[in-house]
Amino acid sequence: MNRQIQDAYIVAATRTPVAKRRGAFRHVRPDDMLAHVLRAVTAQVPQLALQEVGDVVVGCAMPEAEQGMNVARIGVLLAGFPDRVPGVTLNRFCASGLNAVAEAARRIQLGEADVMIGAGTESMTVMPQMMGNKVAMNPAVFADAENRAIAYGMGLTAEKVAQRYGVSREDQDAFAQASHEKASAAIAAGHFAAEITPYAVREHLPDLAGGAVRIVERWVEHDEGPRADSSREGLAKLRPVFAAQGSVTAGNSSQMSDGAGAVLLMSETAVKRYGVTPIARYRGFSVAGVPPEVMGIGPVEAIPRVLEPAGLTLLDIDWIELNEAFAAQALAVMRTLDMDPARVNPLGGAIALGHPLGATGAIRVATLMSAMQRDPALRYGLVSMCIGTGMGAAGLFERV
Repeated sequence: MNRQIQDAYIVAATRTPVAKRRGAFRHVRPDDMLAHVLRAVTAQVPQLALQEVGDVVVGCAMPEAEQGMNVARIGVLLAGFPDRVPGVTLNRFCASGLNAVAEAARRIQLGEADVMIGAGTESMTVMPQMMGNKVAMNPAVFADAENRAIAYGMGLTAEKVAQRYGVSREDQDAFAQASHEKASAAIAAGHFAAEITPYAVREHLPDLAGGAVRIVERWVEHDEGPRADSSREGLAKLRPVFAAQGSVTAGNSSQMSDGAGAVLLMSETAVKRYGVTPIARYRGFSVAGVPPEVMGIGPVEAIPRVLEPAGLTLLDIDWIELNEAFAAQALAVMRTLDMDPARVNPLGGAIALGHPLGATGAIRVATLMSAMQRDPALRYGLVSMCIGTGMGAAGLFERV
């Protein structure tokens, strides 16, 4: 049966604040964060009948332990959605959340659903190490020189990008400082307020005087990572982390974080049925492979692939959310593609705001949607990131 491709529209998006690893969300489960944003994003369209949600696609880079067991379905049920609403967990490492939004949009484009949710959740606190709860690398990776880079830590790949693309330590630190400055200014100006759904954190504390345990509840409303007191001098004092004579430090790398985001999408039929005003139209998604040892350059290949079918160039893109896995790779991508720095991460990026892996794509889509609602002059927006083992992804959106 032939189906006509239809438009998919973003009608709502939200996210949690992003907390540092073992920070504000250290006692918060990733499935609870997911349930929180699922409730919040659908609450933005109160007339929506939840049973009409065709599927909930959730990105998670390390879908094991507390965020295993198909965390998407668990989150759907914890959010109180009807039993008939399914959920599926998707893993493309750092692009998982963006890929989830794209998959949700494609289901609508194909006419398989009128209402979908693309989301992401990740708690790096619950993972004992960067590579997950249990590392079980195939021994063949180490036996074959061509595959050995699969086992490289992300920081080592950033060092190789810095060397190959001539990105100096000074430039990396300057980029990191700018990320903190932009993010701190955005928080002060309240630019993130519309996209963030605050999270109530409960802590059980001993009451020594009364001999009991008291419950203290506080609201987390802002991203935990940005440092208004960050300085070039302070960044310059940090030692390289991944190579003795390297240039990649904790200060010019993305922060390990906890967070979740969700995006509600509808077909034109559903938009009319529920009487909602779309924020943006999904225009496309691309993914591309690159050598694993320089995985950070992935967006260099992915971005042209999403722009060309749309008949656009980077000059047409008003707002670019380029995930700052490392300053070295972000700068290499920007220079190679000749990006306008003023259009890249206007509110800061992952170096300041944090990078909860599989959630980041959905979170950054929420940031882009909020920006489009604030500024009617923004027409096209792009979300892109590099991906572990050597890939890049990019998603394209058009304001309506």
